[in-house]
Amino acid sequence: MRDQSVPRALIILVGIAAGVVVLFGIREVASIAGPVVLALVLVIAVSPVRGRLHDLRAPIWLQVAVPFLIVLLVLLGMVGILTISVTQLALLLPTYTAQFEQLLTDAQHWATTHGLSNEVLNKGLEAFDPGRVLGLAQSLLGSLIGVLSALFLVVVLLLAMSLDAPRTAKILTSGEGSRPQLVTALATFGYKTRRYLIVSTVFGLINAILDVIALELLDVPLPLLWGVLALIANYIPNIGFVISLLPPAMLALLDGGVQTMLLVIAAYIVINVVTQSFILPKFLGDAVGLSTTMTFISLIVWTFVLGPLGAILAIPLSLLTRALLIDSDPSAKWVQALVSGRLPDR
Repeated sequence: MRDQSVPRALIILVGIAAGVVVLFGIREVASIAGPVVLALVLVIAVSPVRGRLHDLRAPIWLQVAVPFLIVLLVLLGMVGILTISVTQLALLLPTYTAQFEQLLTDAQHWATTHGLSNEVLNKGLEAFDPGRVLGLAQSLLGSLIGVLSALFLVVVLLLAMSLDAPRTAKILTSGEGSRPQLVTALATFGYKTRRYLIVSTVFGLINAILDVIALELLDVPLPLLWGVLALIANYIPNIGFVISLLPPAMLALLDGGVQTMLLVIAAYIVINVVTQSFILPKFLGDAVGLSTTMTFISLIVWTFVLGPLGAILAIPLSLLTRALLIDSDPSAKWVQALVSGRLPDR
């Protein structure tokens, strides 16, 4: 009797093709999918508050209202700070035209005295345009405001998910008998996402406060905006530090010169190395469960699908994808090891 099983290579190719179709489909409805994922992640982040109220036998309405109001106040605060700061940045940038032209003149003079042609210098300055870097930061923050400004949709989703959270928890618990792997995978996703968000937020706030203090001491304009950018960029894996550093460094160059820019870079590096390289790993540990390569790939994929919000939510989205497609399948141990970068248990 001939073996009628489907070749594994064909299954993999069909799976990849289906994944591409799904990702492009999500990209087409990114304006809806982004707020949905954001609401889900925020509800997961504050679920311990609801659990604590449940243990205290608080009324159901209080279990729903308190986490909902916490998230709502955070969102309103972020929208207010970002809106005011980005407006100030838009008004401030045109005032640095003269400084930028003087910077170009000084650079050309320095290049001429050191034997460099103006053509080489012009190409370098074109690639290293402070205006582009500041414009990129303004675009990133503006895109985030665009998502958060659809506050009605986010608030409605938050309220609906908060109302459904107690029943959803009971439904998941009831499925342990029939689909234990899936229930365990989703519970692990919630735990890892929550731990990642809480630890990253705490250390992001520490980073942001220290950055604001450093920028205030160096007299760099709009320190609060760059502190908020540092907090937001803390959720972006691999390149978040660079995104948070470049705009204030370029503004410091235009406002205070090369020395101020170098001091800003040095302050950011010291703060980042101490908090992110030495302290954070001890608290976060292996909470993410993704290898460096998979983290970077997830950043690229989700940024392509959902835009700037996808970069911020790349880790939670990847953890959800892993829970649904890998962790829920008992036969996918080797795939778990592949995406986590850890050898499978023998």
